[in-house]
Amino acid sequence: MQTELVESMAFSGVHRDRGELRIHESVEELSTNLADYIADLSEASVKERGVFAIALSGGSLIGLMGKLCEAPYNKTVDWAKWYIFWADERVVAKNHADSNYKLAKEGLLSKVPIVPSHVHSINDSLSAEEAGDEYEFDIRQLVKARMVCVSDISDCPKFDLILLGMGSDGHVASLFPNHSVLDVKNQWVSFITDSPKPPPERITFTLPVINSASIVVVVVTGESKAEAVHLAIDDLGPNCPSLPARMVQPTNGKLVWFLDKPAASKLESVQFCE
Repeated sequence: MQTELVESMAFSGVHRDRGELRIHESVEELSTNLADYIADLSEASVKERGVFAIALSGGSLIGLMGKLCEAPYNKTVDWAKWYIFWADERVVAKNHADSNYKLAKEGLLSKVPIVPSHVHSINDSLSAEEAGDEYEFDIRQLVKARMVCVSDISDCPKFDLILLGMGSDGHVASLFPNHSVLDVKNQWVSFITDSPKPPPERITFTLPVINSASIVVVVVTGESKAEAVHLAIDDLGPNCPSLPARMVQPTNGKLVWFLDKPAASKLESVQFCE
C-alpha cells in the first residue's frame, strides 16, 4: 500500500492484502462510526435474508459498541432479527466477572429489545471440551435452519459479521500466538485449557470459521496495541511474525480494521498530518 496522508476521520482506505483501514481521531469517533457500520450491516442483512447473525468477543469491544444502545439505533435497528453468538468465551459461570456473556448482557443485550431465544451462549455447566462440542452442535443446527448461512466454498458457517478485538500480543478471539489451536481445521469451535491470559479454560471459533464470515471487523484502540497492529497489517516480508491477527483473512468476505490514532501510530502505510 502506498503511504497515505491522513487528515480527517483520520483515514479510510484499503490495504493491498490486509483489508480496509478505518482510522479515527478518537475513541469517541470510532464508537460512533462502529455503531453506524454495524447498524448498516444489520439493515442490509435483514433486508437480504431476514436475519442478522453476529458473533461478539469480549474485552473493550462491548463498551465500544455502546452507542448502539442510544438513539437513533435503539429504535431504528431491527433487534428482533439479531441472532447473537460469541467468537470466544471463557468457561466460567455466566454471572462470573470474566464471562463475555455477562459483559455483553450488561453492556448491550439488556439495553435493547433482543429476543432472548436468539442469544446463543455456551453451557457454563460443562467442561471446556464439552462446552465447545455442544456450542458447535448448536451452531450446526442453526445453519441447518438457515439462521446462519453456510460458506460458498466449505461447510463452515458464514456469519454476517464477526467482531473481534486484538490483544497486545496479537491474539484474536482465544487464538493465542504459537498455540496449537491455530492449527485446528476440522472443527468450528475448539477449546483451550492453558490460556496465557486468565481464566485458562476457554472456547473459541477456529480460524476456518472466522475466515468464512461475510465480514470480519477487528477493533483496536490504544498505543499499547500499536506494535501488534503494525505486525498484523504492514507488509514485513517473509520473516514477519505469524500473529493470530495476521491469520485473519476472510476467504470470500471482507476484513475491516477500526483503529484509533494511537493504535495506528506505527503503521508504515499511513502518515498522519499534524
